Amino acid sequence: TTPQERERIDFRLASLPEVKGDPALLRQVWANLLGNALKFSANKEEAIITVDATRQDEQNVYVVRDNGAGFDMRYANKLFGVFQRLHHEREFAGTGLGLAIVQRIVERHGGQVWAKSAMNRGATFFFTLG
Repeated sequence: TTPQERERIDFRLASLPEVKGDPALLRQVWANLLGNALKFSANKEEAIITVDATRQDEQNVYVVRDNGAGFDMRYANKLFGVFQRLHHEREFAGTGLGLAIVQRIVERHGGQVWAKSAMNRGATFFFTLG
């Protein structure tokens, strides 16, 4: 991102509960999810990226939400596949590996990852850790 682009990003970071796990792998989860939020919000006049957590069924549910391009929920089952892309590469660069890596790390930690979205209305990614 350029300095001008950074001025258009509103990061909203809530206090997050502590989690036990491999620090390097969990950093990769956050890097991939936040990187996607930035990438897919880059065309917005003001990108809004929210990081939060809720408590559900005795588990912490971590949330990364953006107001970017979003995706069609009809293709949500492909989202975490290796080399899967729901947007054309000329719109948004990437390898199609980031979310597959997120899923593998989260599952290795005994958790689950899922997403909700609507085209042009942003995406919300959720994950739990065991």
